[in-house]
Amino acid sequence: MIVDITRETYDQIKNRRLAEYAAIYLGIFDNFMDQVAASGIEVDSQDYSQETAVRIEELRQKGAALRNSDRSIYVNAISPACVACQKGVGSATFFTSLQCHRDCYYCFNPNQVEYDYFQQNKRNPAQELVEIQAAGQRIDYLALTGGEPLLHKAAASAFFQTAADAFPQAHTRLYTTGDHANEATLRELQAAGLEEIRFSIRMHDLTKGHRLTFERIALAKEYIPTVMVEMPILPGTLAEMKDVLLELERLHIHSINLLELCYPFANPQAFNERGFKVKKRPFHILYNYWYAGGVPISASELVCLDLMEFALEQKLTIGVHYCSLENKLTGQNYQQNYGRSLPKTVAFSDKDYLLKSAKVFGSDIAKVLSVFNRNGYRDYQRSREHRYLEFHVAQIPNLTDLNIEIGIATSTLEMRANEMVVRELKVDLTRPALFDMKDII
Repeated sequence: MIVDITRETYDQIKNRRLAEYAAIYLGIFDNFMDQVAASGIEVDSQDYSQETAVRIEELRQKGAALRNSDRSIYVNAISPACVACQKGVGSATFFTSLQCHRDCYYCFNPNQVEYDYFQQNKRNPAQELVEIQAAGQRIDYLALTGGEPLLHKAAASAFFQTAADAFPQAHTRLYTTGDHANEATLRELQAAGLEEIRFSIRMHDLTKGHRLTFERIALAKEYIPTVMVEMPILPGTLAEMKDVLLELERLHIHSINLLELCYPFANPQAFNERGFKVKKRPFHILYNYWYAGGVPISASELVCLDLMEFALEQKLTIGVHYCSLENKLTGQNYQQNYGRSLPKTVAFSDKDYLLKSAKVFGSDIAKVLSVFNRNGYRDYQRSREHRYLEFHVAQIPNLTDLNIEIGIATSTLEMRANEMVVRELKVDLTRPALFDMKDII
């Protein structure tokens, strides 16, 4: 067992040096949450993590498939591109521009690099594919997004035609609002080889807007092999979303991706007006993630889990997939850390694709060194600054006779000044008698 060190569990630490060290990361997290609140949105005082864990276990017992250490849950079907997203290897997403005719208050595109520039200027994703092929890179999953990619229909068709020629083995998909997915456009995309199209449905639209999207979804089924819906789930929309699932079942689409709603550090008034609050603990591991979606909104996840249960109870045949924010982040972790040369004190975790090491502090160091010296283990490191001894987590079972506390450090590799370095992100708590390698590997 590993205890997640938070403000609520901090008092469980008895070793003073370990407590002082853990407090460093609690301070970093508190500072981040202060910045979130300073942006103008309220942070929820209620923690739903225990309720969420119970609900996820109930879904497991009822037959839902759980993936990526329970970050991804589905019934019936899931897109192969979603499976590949877990590690992100061989996947690439492109856009022509970030222009969009809609103005969704939860859109995170403004967080994208050079957002203002690509409001006015375009990329050539088809040419980018040609250059990637020429460089000898392999891509198995290709996507075109935006903005709204069908504002540039010729470019979209050219992209998928080029993809079919340059990467014939690749699975291709398109993200769209559906507003511009008329019959002529869908026919062109079919001819270009598009395999999967994902529509978004805005719950704050009027019924007329929903009906138009459903009509475009039905039309797309005549031309595109795999038709999906992918949308953020708003707190308080359970009843409306059940109706959406039933309508999509009637249309016999492939599946729907239920996304955890995120606050993109913009439009706080729109979130406040709806009573939305940021999760008390947005991330288990705080880091600079590539995904620009923002921080998750409290209770969105619970609605997603309710909808998963509804799909099981109603025996729906379409795929229903809950994609949490944490699920979107593991691909970055994997690409940064898998297959790298690691220090002898560090282990790669199959649970979150981050790096783990063990640390003991203060008077516990001498106790551990005594065991290591007796066993002939020398691959440890000492920190004079923070007064700890760091070693590989595989050594913890050899310490079961010791009544000590061990810090489980989580780190990642990142590039600094053209050199790959280990950056520590968090420390948690365990004891030798409680530790199980299955929690890490």
